[in-house]
Amino acid sequence: MSNDLLDRARTTLRRLGTPRPPAVDDGPCLVRLLRRYEIDLVLDVGAHSGAYGTMLRRCGYEGRIVSFEPLREPRAELRLRAAEDPYWSVLPYALADRTGPLMLNIAGDAGLSSSALPMLPRHRAAAPHAAYTGTRSVEAHRLDGLWEGVTAPGERVFVRLAVQGYEREVLRGVGSFADEIVGIQAGAALVPLYEGGAGFDDTLALARGELGLTLMSVRPGLADPRDGRLLQCELVLLREDTPDPSEQVPAQAAPSA
Repeated sequence: MSNDLLDRARTTLRRLGTPRPPAVDDGPCLVRLLRRYEIDLVLDVGAHSGAYGTMLRRCGYEGRIVSFEPLREPRAELRLRAAEDPYWSVLPYALADRTGPLMLNIAGDAGLSSSALPMLPRHRAAAPHAAYTGTRSVEAHRLDGLWEGVTAPGERVFVRLAVQGYEREVLRGVGSFADEIVGIQAGAALVPLYEGGAGFDDTLALARGELGLTLMSVRPGLADPRDGRLLQCELVLLREDTPDPSEQVPAQAAPSA
């Protein structure tokens, strides 16, 4: 491809408001964190077509994955990706703070930006291709109602939330199992993108204050192609309840008599 064609392609992508791709080392860094904290189950909430689970496998994560995706079309591709993996299962639900029907707004980017919350003008202006095209009723569950069916005793659980401003509601649905979550990865809006949606400060305060987690990593996400401003990022937080072996002081030998 000529340089001229490459330049045109880059310009087109910028105009479409395509989210900034993650840094090359983001996936391996994340998997190293999961390995360091002995994560053996990832709950992928809002899994869409399974790109996140595929990235985990490509970067060396070998534990179980349970993906939640309520929309039929992306879930079909998700099931294909998971079909040959005995440690990857798929459930057709949204997660929320209540169980029952939930109305989702369907986004024009193949459903990737779909949310239970109204999309604000700032988001539509930065990513017009993601504007809503309709609504659909889906089945929602509280995570505490599913917990014992999707986790096994002793598993160290990491929850990834790609729920477009609905992070608070999903985490409220964890209920009494909050202490069993070892870490989360959650979207965090730096400016309001969804009406009533959790922002950066909200998500960080909830993860730190109610879940007792420590911020480990910030991964850039959607940027406004018009001015370059970062609009959304992803926070990775984990529970520091085990000492880092590299920081332990060797025991001193007792003096001889």
